[in-house]
Amino acid sequence: MGGARAQVNKAHKTRFASKASRHAHKIDKVKTGKPEGSHRAAVKGARAARVQRSKAFRDQKRAALLKEKRSSVGSSSAPRVIVLFGLSSLANVRPLAEELLTIASGEGNPTSSTVASNTYKLRTTVLQAPYGDLTSCMELAKVADLLAFVLSANSLYNCESSSPIDDFGSQCLSVFRAMGLPSTAVFIRDLPSDNKSRQELKKAAISFVSPELPEDCKFYATDTKDDLHKFMWLFKEQHLSSPHWRNQRPYVMSEEASIKRDDSSGLCTLLLSGYLRAHNLSVNQLVHVSGAGDFQLGQIDVLKDPFPINERKNSNAMDSEDGDIQIVDTFVPDPSNQEPLLFENIPDPLEGEQTWPTEADMEEAYLNNKQRKLAERKLPRGTSEYQAAWIVDDTDDEDGDSENDNQDVAGMVIDEQGHSDHGCDSSDMDTVSQFTEKFDEETIGGTEMADDENLTKEQIEAEIKKIKEANAEDEEFPDEVETPIDVPAKRRFAKYRGLKSFRTSSWDPKESLPSDYARIFAFDNFTRTQKHVLAKSAERDEGTSKDCVQRGSFVRLHVKDVPTDIASKLVHPSRSLPVVVSGLLQHESKISVLHFSIKKHDSYEAPIKSKESLIFNVGFRQFTARPLFSTDNINCNKHKMERFLHHGRFSVASVYAPICFPPLPLIVLKNRDGEQPAIAAVGSLKTVDPDRIILKKIVLTGYPQRVSKLKAIVRYMFHNPDDVKWFKPVELWTKHGRRGRIKETVGTHGSMKCIFNSSVQQHDTVCMSLYKRAYPKWPEQLYRI
Repeated sequence: MGGARAQVNKAHKTRFASKASRHAHKIDKVKTGKPEGSHRAAVKGARAARVQRSKAFRDQKRAALLKEKRSSVGSSSAPRVIVLFGLSSLANVRPLAEELLTIASGEGNPTSSTVASNTYKLRTTVLQAPYGDLTSCMELAKVADLLAFVLSANSLYNCESSSPIDDFGSQCLSVFRAMGLPSTAVFIRDLPSDNKSRQELKKAAISFVSPELPEDCKFYATDTKDDLHKFMWLFKEQHLSSPHWRNQRPYVMSEEASIKRDDSSGLCTLLLSGYLRAHNLSVNQLVHVSGAGDFQLGQIDVLKDPFPINERKNSNAMDSEDGDIQIVDTFVPDPSNQEPLLFENIPDPLEGEQTWPTEADMEEAYLNNKQRKLAERKLPRGTSEYQAAWIVDDTDDEDGDSENDNQDVAGMVIDEQGHSDHGCDSSDMDTVSQFTEKFDEETIGGTEMADDENLTKEQIEAEIKKIKEANAEDEEFPDEVETPIDVPAKRRFAKYRGLKSFRTSSWDPKESLPSDYARIFAFDNFTRTQKHVLAKSAERDEGTSKDCVQRGSFVRLHVKDVPTDIASKLVHPSRSLPVVVSGLLQHESKISVLHFSIKKHDSYEAPIKSKESLIFNVGFRQFTARPLFSTDNINCNKHKMERFLHHGRFSVASVYAPICFPPLPLIVLKNRDGEQPAIAAVGSLKTVDPDRIILKKIVLTGYPQRVSKLKAIVRYMFHNPDDVKWFKPVELWTKHGRRGRIKETVGTHGSMKCIFNSSVQQHDTVCMSLYKRAYPKWPEQLYRI
C-alpha cells in the first residue's frame, strides 16, 4: 500500500553493534587466511594472553599426567605396593597374599614379597597388615599404592551387629581416612558357587562397605584364579592416586636391611636396599628412618634391578658371576654441599644485649639527680651548693616511704593504659571519707561487719569453702583458683597480668621467653620459606644433578651414625615390617614450635590432659611430645589455653618437634600398659610459629560482705592489704555481668571497697581475670622404637 499512511520502520542504529562487526573492516581476511566468522582473529591484548596461559597450563598438566602414567607402569618404575587389610577377624589374608603373588609372578611358591611378571609387564609387592596391631597397620598404609580391604562373605551371616566390619576394622578405617587414603579396593572372599547367591551376597557386601570408603573404590570377587587374573589386568591399567603429603618427599621401602659396624663408639652404618619412589634423592640430603630419627647419608649405591621384567626367568640380577652384588653407580656426598644435621640451636649466654652505661652517662645522671634534689628542696635565699649539702632534709624519709608504698601498686602490669591510682591526694582522701560515711548510712540491715581479724587460718578456709560450695559453678567457670592464705598473692601470681581487653590489648611475643626458646629455630616468613623449599625440591627432580639418584632405581642407602641398639631392632629377623627411609626437605630436622589442628577421637573416652606425654604420627615421622592445648581464635592474636582436650570440637596442640611443611596428617596415640596404643586424637599440621601467644587464664574470686547499690565490700579475694594495692589497677567483673574496680582496702585481712557500673546483689561473686603466657613442655625423649 502507498500513500501517507504507509508504515515506515525505524532504521537500525549501529551504535549498539557488536565489537566484531564494528572492527570487521580492520581485519584483512585475505592475508590472514582465516574464515570470516573466526572469533580467534579478533582476540587481542590481555584476553589473548589469558587464553594462551590457560592453553599452556592444560598442555603442561596433560604432559605431566602422561609422564606419570608412563613412569608408574614399566621396567623403570618401582613395584606397585598392595597392602591387604582384613576388615574383620574372619578375613584370612594370608592365602590371598600367596595366591596374588603366584598369579603376579607366573611361578609357584615365590620366595619374596616382590615379584615381576612378564605376562602383565608389571612388578608388584604384596604385604599383609597384621590384624589387631594398629601401629603396624598404620605404617603399612603409609606406603600402600593400593589399600585392599579383604571382606569375608561369612561375616555377612555371622556378624552380630548390622555391619560385617568389626570394632578394630572400624577403628583402622577412621585412622586411614585421617591419614589420607590412597587408591582403594575391596576383595570379597568366600562367596558361594551358586551364581544367584553369589550376586546377592556381593551386592549386600557392597551396600554394607561402600558408605565407609571413597566413591571410586572398586569391588572384586577373588575366590578363583580367573578372578585374580581379571583383577591383575585391571590393576595394571588403573591410575593410582596417593596422599599429597607422600608425594612431596622421596622415600625407600626396604627390601633388605643389614648393619655395618664402624667402631666401638656405639654407632654403626645401617644398610637399606629398596626402590626409590616419588622423587629423586640427593646424597647430600638428610633422611628420616621411621622410628629411629634423622641421619646423614654416607653413600648411595645404585644396584642392578633384582626384579627385571624383560629378562629370562631363573636369573638373579642381584648376583653377578662371582657372587657379589652388582653395583651400577655410586654417589658420595660433598662435604661442602651436604646439609648439616642440626636438631637444636646452641644458645650463647654471652650473645644477649649488654647495655652497660659509660662513664659520661653516669656523670650526667649524677648531675641531673643532684640538680633535681636541689630544686625540690626549700632552701633559704642565698644558700650555696656547698651549704645546701650540709642541710639535713627531713622529707627524704617521707618520700622514701611513699615510694615504697606505691611500689607495689606500680609493679602490677596492666595493658591498654588501664586506670590505676598510684597514691591518693587530699581530694581523694576526702572522697574516700565521704564514701565511707555514706556507705555506713546506706548499708542494708544495719548489722556490724564481721571481725575477720579475729578468725584463725582454719576458720577462714572453712568459711571460704562454705561460700564456694554455695556458689559452685565449676563447669561454667573452670579457671577459678584460690588465693593462698599463707603466701602473698603478688608473689604467688607474680607472672600474671591483667588485660583491659583480651582481643585488642597488646602482648609482646618476644617478652620473657623461656630458656627452651634459645634452642629452637624460627622463620621470618614461614610461607615464603616453604615455597622456596618446594621449588628447590622440584628443581632436583627436573635437573640432571650429579648427586641425585633417579626415582625408580634400586638403591642401597648407607645411613651413617645410627645407634647400634636402635639399628639392631630395625634389622631383627622377628620384625615383619619394612623399614621406611624418607628424604627430608630443607630445615626439616630442626626443632621449632609446631601447631596442629586436633580433635579427640570418638572411640577414646579417657580425658587427655594438657602437657601429657603422647605419641605423634606426622607423615612418616613418629615421635613423643607433650602438647599444650589452646583455642583457635581467628580474629585475635592471643589464644586461651585449655587444660583438657574436649570432645566434639577442634583445638590447637602446640609441641616442640622437628619442623615439617604442611599439609601433613596427624594421628595421636596414647600408650597403655600391656596393651596396644589407643587412638587418642586425629588432626593435621596447621603451621610452624614460635610467636603464637597462648595465655593461661586464672580467675580470683571474692564474695560481697556488705552491698549498697553500686558499692560493695568484698572479702576473701585477698588476705592482706598489700595484695589489694598490688592488684588495684585490674578490672573486676561479676558472674551476673557487672563491671567494676577496686577503690581502697578495708582492715588488715584483705577486704576491699569496690565500685561497679550497676547494682550488685548480695549472692553475686566478684571475679578478677589474670593471664600469663604458657609454653609446651620439652620432650624427654623424642624418638622411641
